[in-house]
Amino acid sequence: MAVIFLGLGSNLGDRCKNIMQTMAELSKVIEVTKESSIIETLPMYDLEQPPFMNAVLEASTELSPSTLIALTKALERKMGRIKTRPYGPRVIDIDILYYDDNIINSDDLTIPHPLIAERDFVLRPMSEIAPSFRCPVSGKSIRQMLQELESAEMFAA
Repeated sequence: MAVIFLGLGSNLGDRCKNIMQTMAELSKVIEVTKESSIIETLPMYDLEQPPFMNAVLEASTELSPSTLIALTKALERKMGRIKTRPYGPRVIDIDILYYDDNIINSDDLTIPHPLIAERDFVLRPMSEIAPSFRCPVSGKSIRQMLQELESAEMFAA
């Protein structure tokens, strides 16, 4: 069984309900072992949209990374996600953050997710459930990445 971390985000409709429904649907096909709090965050990259609700799940699965990405994309479509523009509004977004300590770089899948270190909306909830987890690329813990991001944001302000 692989240990995986999934990031969930929603900024359309009943955002909390969308996150909870996605968690319930995912738990039918993977063994969810931990759930973070659901937090509200401002959008990044495309700022002209509503705030997001975000959460991170830890789970165990026997699904391969390619099967897992196919499943998450199918669940996004089932929940009503329609791709409009990059980083645009969405009913639900499911990102595979980590899959054990695997490093995968293919045309349709990059694990670990390449933008984790700059995303407070991933690091904050993940630090609740796995602060000591180490990124297989950087070797840094989630707690350390969050502290570095907070320091960078403090100096940028």
